[in-house]
This record gives sequence, structure tokens and C-alpha cells, in this order.
Amino acid sequence: MSRHRSGRNTSRRDGTAPIAGLPVNKNDEVMLDIIGMTHEGEGVGRVEGFTLFVQGALPGEKVQAKVLKTKKQYGYAKLLKLVEASSDRIAPPCGIYDQCGGCGLQHMDYTAQLAWKRQLVVDNLERIGKLQVAGPGRSGGGDNEPAGIIVPPTLGMAEPWRYRNKAQVPMGTVEGGLVGGFYARGSHRIVDMDTCLIQHEHNDDVVRRVKAIGRKLGISTYDEESGKGLLRHVVVRVAFRTGEMMVVLVTNGDRLPHTDEWIAEIRREIPAVTSLCQNVNTRQTNVIFGDVTRTLWGSDVIYDYIGEVKFAISARSFYQVNPDQTEVLYGKTVEYAGLTGKETVIDAYCGIGTISLFLAQHAKQVYGVEIVHEAIEDARANAALNGTDNVIFEVGASEDVMPKWKEQGITADVIVVDPPRKGCDPRLLETILAMKPERVVYVSCNPSTLARDLRVLEDGGYRTVEVQPVDMFPHTVHVEAVVGMQRIDT
Repeated sequence: MSRHRSGRNTSRRDGTAPIAGLPVNKNDEVMLDIIGMTHEGEGVGRVEGFTLFVQGALPGEKVQAKVLKTKKQYGYAKLLKLVEASSDRIAPPCGIYDQCGGCGLQHMDYTAQLAWKRQLVVDNLERIGKLQVAGPGRSGGGDNEPAGIIVPPTLGMAEPWRYRNKAQVPMGTVEGGLVGGFYARGSHRIVDMDTCLIQHEHNDDVVRRVKAIGRKLGISTYDEESGKGLLRHVVVRVAFRTGEMMVVLVTNGDRLPHTDEWIAEIRREIPAVTSLCQNVNTRQTNVIFGDVTRTLWGSDVIYDYIGEVKFAISARSFYQVNPDQTEVLYGKTVEYAGLTGKETVIDAYCGIGTISLFLAQHAKQVYGVEIVHEAIEDARANAALNGTDNVIFEVGASEDVMPKWKEQGITADVIVVDPPRKGCDPRLLETILAMKPERVVYVSCNPSTLARDLRVLEDGGYRTVEVQPVDMFPHTVHVEAVVGMQRIDT
């Protein structure tokens, strides 16, 4: 790999001294062969064994790059020129792709994205979980082949665009005018935007019209530095199946000027909107929602379906943003649960009951537990909405509630976990091992914490049978996975 120095080992242009012993310094230009890609979608190249991460570079490419930053073990570089392009490289269809940090893989062919996401799962299982994965074409053990975990190809979308049912758009003011769009990559500078190719078209249309109404009414926007200004975010939800829409105005203050005009203009401009809400968030934080939500006009909720299950969605409800792939994800969950109608199932991290209500269609009894009180209220309401009477929901931490259930004589045939990115609480894993269900189904949004937790469960007497990657967020670096585990009889 060739390189040239922009300044030999004296001082950097920013006045700081270079790190002694490194083969490159800040501002050096280097030629790199890209040999891999990180979980954040950065290309990986090496100079004399020193690793450089290059945003926008793909495996198999040769690139000219400028070193931006170095640490003792690795550094970051900016892609200057593609010398040899990968066959997986395509032109991003989004006109603002280079500015936006929203989805980072549009420059990669979708088929290649799916293959990379599968490999990301495999690498984590092997590296972190120390688990053996069956090779291509293997079925997890058979004639003359060692047993291994089956990792099928990633389940992707036939049409991987316009899949998001929820838009959360930060508002700002530029040259005296209200704008709303996205944060520029690596910053909190708001860039105005009217079209996002992964948002449902109706969300784009509503945000565009709401911004125009805000300008017309002279609404001020929130400034992060000063803490002043009113409108922080516009949140839009669209129900894919029913077509109902909700608009939430997130404000830095209790009073919303021109409330009647807001209602009249939105009803006139956007007839599909059935719910208009205000959420009050006066804290200096990057968390979008505050604690107080009020309905300004229309219904408190909108309704949508996943499969045959109906859900009421309020302003702050957690609801999967890709309903088509959610049905795929939950279908795999039910399949791995192996339900015959006779089983008792515990759904840890049950949220508003989405997975629980799916499982209840095939199980004898389902118990759901969730630490967020409002989510359990939504879960109970959704159970009533569907006439589902074989589900019991309880508020609390899974690792606290489940041992109590065990003391009450409740034994689970199947335990389903769908934890946040940090994975399962260690005490929950201990509880699962103590309850000894026949099967565990793990729904994951983070391959690294998934692999860590699977190692614990495997060491406790379970065998990982199959790990199915699911692409819930095309053109981003995120990948979900559903895991089927079986208890090993001893």
C-alpha cells in the first residue's frame, strides 16, 4: 500500500504532535485495499498492519483516502477517490445521501446488504459467542458434517423502500424560516428535507404540509443552545392497513399558540389525519418526548394491524416502524416457539403486547412482563381490543416478576425475550435457566449482545438450533435476528 505524507513527523496541522511509531499520521494520504466492513458500515483497510476505518468504502475496493484521526490501535480516514470499485457498489438514489446520517448503506446493492447482514450475525456468534455455525448448505449436522447453528440467508424485502410508518422530524430555523428534516451527519445541524425514501410517502406529505402551516402561523422553533423557542419535533405516524394518521407537535412549553388555527389548517390540508396531539418537553435533552401528552383534536390513538392482530397506537406507544417485516419477524418467533395450543409461554420485555398477542393465537396461556407501566396499560387495552383472554400482563422487571410467577407454580414451556440493544439482564438469564423451559426464543436487535447472551444460555444447558436474520431496516446497518433454542435433556 502506498502513501504520501502531507507533513513528516514534526507537528500536525492542528498543532498536536503525532503518535510515535505509527505508520501514518493525520492528513497523510494513503492507498488502501478495503478488506472488510465494520458493524457501523465503515470500510476497513490497513497500512503496515495499522487499521483505518473509511466511511463509504466497500469490501473489495481500492481507495485513496486521507487520514483524519489516529489512535494507538486504529484511525479514521476520508474517502477521496475510488480507484477500483466493488461490483456491489451502486449510485445512492437519495439526493441528500452524502449529507444525511440516517441510512448508511444506500451505496451498496440490496442483495449485498442482506449477505453482509447475515455475515455480521455469523461473525458475532463465532467471535463473541464462541459458537459453531454450520457452513453454507449445511443443515446443522448430518452425514459426515459437524453439527452447527443454522444461519439462513437474511429475510429481506421485495420492495426495500418507503417502509417506515413513523417520522420524527427535528425543527429548526434557517435564515428566518422554519425548516425540518434531518441532522447532518455527525452533528445537530438541521438540514431541511421534504422527501425521505425510507419513509411512507404519506409521512413526507404530512411533514411538508405541517412545516408550511408552522411558517404561516409564525411558529418559533426550539434552539438547543439557548433552550428557547417552541416547536421541537413533528412526529407523524401512518397506519399501513387502515390508513389512519396521527400528528404530534412536540413543544418546548405548555402553551401552543394558534391552537384553533393548527386544528383547522391540518383538518383542511390533511384529511387523512384522525389524531392531532401535543407533547410537552421542556427539558434540555435530545430525548424527543416529554411526559405530558394531550389530544388537541380527534382520537387519542390510531389503529393498525400486524397480521390479524389489531393494535391501538398512541403518541408515545412503542410500535415497530416496519409493519411488513414485523409480520415476518413475529412469524419466525411463533415458528421457533413450536406452539401446539397446549403451551404456557412467558414473553419477557413484552412492550405493548405485540409478540404476546401473536403467541396467544397459538398457545394455551401467555404471560407478558414489561417494566414500563404505560406499555402494560397499552398491552392490556390491545388484548381487550382483540378479545384475547389467554394473556396476563404484569408491570415490573422480568428478572423480578418471573421468579414470583415460578413461586406461584407457573411453569413456562417457552420463554420469549425481545430485549433492548444492551441485551438481557444477567439476572433474567439466570431466571430462564432456573425455570428450565423446553424452548427459548430470542428476538434480537444487536448481534453482539445476542451472541454474549446465547453463550450464557448454552453454558446453562441450551442448544442454539437456528438464527434467522431479518432485515427490518433496509439501507441501514441494523439487523434483527430471531433465535430458536432447545433445552438439552440431561
